[in-house]
Amino acid sequence: MTLLTHAIDAEGDGALQSGRPLTVHTTAVLLAFGADPELADPYGHTPMHMAADYGHDLAVNLLREHISRRAADDR
Repeated sequence: MTLLTHAIDAEGDGALQSGRPLTVHTTAVLLAFGADPELADPYGHTPMHMAADYGHDLAVNLLREHISRRAADDR
């Protein structure tokens, strides 16, 4: 796993185990410090795949925003 996919996994799994709502704090911090939202792990899983698998809409939206912003900056 990449650090970002691990964070999303921890947020999703933590919410499942605790019954508490999903959070996006760790994912947001990693993205703020430059984590690549499109970097896949050795199995080809991206942070977006991990977030979608958990139904982690907060992370999906945050990842989309960062990916869109990066694409706009590259133009």
